[in-house]
Amino acid sequence: MLFKTPMNILIIEDETYLLEKLQSLLTSEHYTVMTATDGRHGLRKIFSDTYDLILLDIMLPGMNGLEILKEIRTAGIETPVLMLTAKGDIEDKVVGLNLGADDYLAKPFSTAELIARVRALIRRGKTGNPIIAVDNIRLNTISREVNKNGELLTLTIKEFAILEFLLHNRGRVISRFTLAEHVWGDNFDSFNMSNFIDVHMSNLRKKLKSPDHEQIIKSIRGVGYLIEREGN
Repeated sequence: MLFKTPMNILIIEDETYLLEKLQSLLTSEHYTVMTATDGRHGLRKIFSDTYDLILLDIMLPGMNGLEILKEIRTAGIETPVLMLTAKGDIEDKVVGLNLGADDYLAKPFSTAELIARVRALIRRGKTGNPIIAVDNIRLNTISREVNKNGELLTLTIKEFAILEFLLHNRGRVISRFTLAEHVWGDNFDSFNMSNFIDVHMSNLRKKLKSPDHEQIIKSIRGVGYLIEREGN
């Protein structure tokens, strides 16, 4: 029998409730989870062990997340880092990405979105490949570009977000509510969101449609959407 090597994740977060919630969630997904509640303790853990992913809050006591990120990238540690930021802190997000963060999530975030980002970053960390490819569609998570049969597609920000989220969760049915929560965050209106999703999904599917009119995004009646094909 073959045994999979467990994936090790380090969470550096000083909010006790959120830390415990993240640890429980990721443990239930069969990851091995270590934690730290302040910056300097977290930095020591990074240098003393090997991880497949680091979840790093920006606002930390002792040493903030951006300082930690700069230290480990300067030291040549290339472990994927998912930054956790306060909602609306655009400047911190930009600085973090420039310092070498691989992705970021603004609080509060849905568990489905977190798991999707974690899986994508761990997969990317193993392959070093930012490309998600299914059939003739290739999405680059770094350059934020989508190609179909080698030709660049022009997608809106919302269309890209929808496609990226479904690709990260390929093989799983994503409900309309979960999709709306991910793409529109707290700004969505549940009474009008159905129409918004329909419009964006219709436009996206037209752009992704293959010559034989086959769609990679399947509609699951009364439930949501699914990309069922396996990719890289």
